Amino acid sequence: MDIKKQFLTLILIIIGVFLLGTLGYELIEKWGFLDAVYMTTITLATVGYGETHALSDTGRVFTIFLIIGGLSVFSYGLLTLTTLIAEGELQRSLRRGRMDKEIAKLKEHYIVCGSGELGEHIISELLQTKRPFVIVDKEIGNINKFDNKELLYVIGDAADDKALLEAGITRAKGIFCCLPLDKDNLFVVLTARELNKDIRIITKCVEDPSEQKFVRAGADKTVSTNRIGGLRMASEMVRPTTASFLDIMLRDKKGVRFEEIPVKEGSKIAGKTIAASGIHEETGASVVAIRSKDSEFLYNPRGSTVINKNDTLVVLGTVEQIKTMADLI
Repeated sequence: MDIKKQFLTLILIIIGVFLLGTLGYELIEKWGFLDAVYMTTITLATVGYGETHALSDTGRVFTIFLIIGGLSVFSYGLLTLTTLIAEGELQRSLRRGRMDKEIAKLKEHYIVCGSGELGEHIISELLQTKRPFVIVDKEIGNINKFDNKELLYVIGDAADDKALLEAGITRAKGIFCCLPLDKDNLFVVLTARELNKDIRIITKCVEDPSEQKFVRAGADKTVSTNRIGGLRMASEMVRPTTASFLDIMLRDKKGVRFEEIPVKEGSKIAGKTIAASGIHEETGASVVAIRSKDSEFLYNPRGSTVINKNDTLVVLGTVEQIKTMADLI
């Protein structure tokens, strides 16, 4: 039973016993309301005060059963509280409350649907690059496998509106659909697109024929695990050094990454050359490519290359260097 329901049940039982005691004294002893309430209170509290008025034999029998009922309720409440503490339910419930408040504050965050083998790597990358995210998974056991105890998560079906809304999908920047089966991910894509028209949706695709279905359902990009795996195996065979470059970079404790930074309207480097902007000297990150607003890439731009507004810079650096460059730009 949910912890809130357990406490609610306990409170209702206490109120029920109290009302029963009050009503009993009123009917059996013909006492007034205040006298009945007072007698019920001192009886259930077992404080040992004397009787309000002399009790009839029937009233004494009723009092005996009322005392037994009160002790039973007290024992049940103590057992419930002890069980909740021993099993960690109380602590988890309090943490759940704090977590819900933290999730409610998030904006421009990411949602990871499924924390299995694929989701685990996504979560690791988001943690490494210090991006805010929420996990949605059916099984709490999948969440408990992570050493990080500060993870934000929702236990539920990712295809369910309620679970995604709890994860803040209306305020989220992107969602990863990485459930084991294509049909499950398809439902998540449909639900996510319905709840947030602007969210970026990336989904896992196992079977090639499913790719077009995902696109029609609203996915921005599909990632075929079989295709990616095959290309990677071929690269490891014919160009092992190049293939291992990204792996080594991703495992680097400094958190070296490729990242994209948009040059928005009003940026102080818009209209300047890369050399004149001084972004490399001030941040340590390097611009390795520029994507213009017409979606064309310029690779290895020279210092004399002009940075225009609405360009997107592809940069290489540590997480801290990239954040500094983004703030500067």
